[in-house]
Amino acid sequence: MSRSARRITAAVLASGALLAAAALPASADGRDHGHHRPSPRSAVVLGKIQYDSPGRDNGSNRSLNAEWVTVTNTGRHAVNLRGWTLSDESRRTYTFDLRLAGRSSVRVHTGVGRDTRHDVYQDRRHYVWDSRDTATLRDSRGRTVDSKSWGRHHRDGGQRDGGPRGGGHRGNR
Repeated sequence: MSRSARRITAAVLASGALLAAAALPASADGRDHGHHRPSPRSAVVLGKIQYDSPGRDNGSNRSLNAEWVTVTNTGRHAVNLRGWTLSDESRRTYTFDLRLAGRSSVRVHTGVGRDTRHDVYQDRRHYVWDSRDTATLRDSRGRTVDSKSWGRHHRDGGQRDGGPRGGGHRGNR
């Protein structure tokens, strides 16, 4: 092989090695970079849901607040939930305006109350969560982050993480 051919071959091999090295970190860092890999799951998820308040469904604020959905940040870092929404199948929607600390939860109650770090209130005068329903959590861009369904017509067929089965279905909700 001539000296020129060896130099050209060496240059081609070197440039190929540089391209491979430059591409390696982009695929190893776990980000999408336009390659349409599934995005990582959010650290914020729906937790326990109490969709049928215990006792009589008398429409009192106490009864309304016994119906709730827990939103949990499983990650180590706080997440700004401002603009995130929680909704049911009937599109009744609660919009968050809080920062959820890492490895903590907030309980979203249906009735009226004073918001704290651990409990927030939708300030509604009517029940939200039916015995067959779906809770959907969306981020501030409207993307579904998590959802849970329960009841006869849903896949899991019943209670969902802490909600009692049975009890009457509330009418006119």
